[in-house]
Amino acid sequence: MLYTILVILIIIVCILLAFVVLIQKSKGGGLASNFASQNQIMGVRKTTDFVEKATWTLAIVLMVLCIISTATIPRPRSEQRATQVSVENNEPAMPVSPVDPVAATPVEAAE
Repeated sequence: MLYTILVILIIIVCILLAFVVLIQKSKGGGLASNFASQNQIMGVRKTTDFVEKATWTLAIVLMVLCIISTATIPRPRSEQRATQVSVENNEPAMPVSPVDPVAATPVEAAE
């Protein structure tokens, strides 16, 4: 459940990050050049700073979410893993138990 929520959040952050990156222009124009008449209120530099901070913030959030999601990947338990391997090989599922190599060697009777 947590993994699914993290994947959804990662997708949302990726979409937002793509949008913010597409807003920017490579030479420092971007969103700030579209609002040239608004310079008295917000200022060109402040708009560029906001877009840059949004890019860095979204990139960091994406990286953190990816790291957390790798820790929460649902993994099957060892019993389930043994059953899955047996099913894949078309063999009947048998429980896996540790074998002692010393006890498994046959002992010859003394004559």
